[in-house]
Amino acid sequence: MDRAAYDRMAEIDGTHWWFAARRQIITDLIRRRVAPPKSARILEVGCGTGSNIAMLQQFGAVDALEPDDGAREWAMQRSGLAIQGGFLPEDGDRIAGAAYDMIVLLDVLEHIPQDGPALATLREKLAPGGRILLTVPAMRWLWSAHDAVHHHQRRYTRAGLRKVVEDAGFRISYISYFNTLLFPLVVAARAVGKLTGREGGDDAMPGGLVNRVLKGLFASERHWLVRGAFPVGVSLACVAEPIR
Repeated sequence: MDRAAYDRMAEIDGTHWWFAARRQIITDLIRRRVAPPKSARILEVGCGTGSNIAMLQQFGAVDALEPDDGAREWAMQRSGLAIQGGFLPEDGDRIAGAAYDMIVLLDVLEHIPQDGPALATLREKLAPGGRILLTVPAMRWLWSAHDAVHHHQRRYTRAGLRKVVEDAGFRISYISYFNTLLFPLVVAARAVGKLTGREGGDDAMPGGLVNRVLKGLFASERHWLVRGAFPVGVSLACVAEPIR
C-alpha cells in the first residue's frame, strides 16, 4: 500500500468501525472455527501496522511478517515484537518450518501477486494439526478506488478463493462471505462514487454515533458466522488445514 495509507490506518485502526468489528469477528472465528490449542504458536503474515497482534496474543505467542518498512516500524513500536520483513513466496525460507498451530492472513492474500504459491509455502510452516485463517475482499465487481489505493491484486469470489486454497494443498473446513448486513450500503456507496467520479479510499472516520452503529451492525455478524455462513458479503473468511 502507499505509505500514506499505512499512516492513515495507524491513526484510525483502533476505533474505526470496520477494524474494531472485524477484530471481534476474527476472535470468535478463531475460538469456534480454528480452535487452536492453548498457548498456540501463531504467525500473522502481513501484520500491517500491528493492530491485530494484541488480539491474536489472547491465543498464544505471536510471530509476525510485514514487508513494508514503514508499517513494520509501526507494528514493532506498538507490539514490542521483532517483526520480520520479506515477501511471499520468495522469502518463505525466513519462516520456520512445521512450527505454527495457526497462521493468519487478514486481508493480505489479495496483495500477493502469486497467491497460490504463497499459500503453498505457508502450508509447510504449519505444525501437525495446524490451520490457516484467511480474510479477503470479495466480489470482483465491487472493485473501486479503495482497491487501487491499497494495491490490491484482486477481489475473490467464494469459488475462486476455494480453488486457490485447495490447489495450494489445503482442505477447507469453513468458508463464508461476511460484512453482509452492510452489503447494500457498500454497493450503493461505490455505485454513487463511480457515477460521480468521487471514489475514495473508504477509510474516512465517521462521526461517533455513526461509527458506533456501523460497528455494532458489523460485529453482530459474529453470532451467525460461528454457526453458519452468509451467501453474499463484502468480504470472505476461510479456515483450512493442510492435506498431509
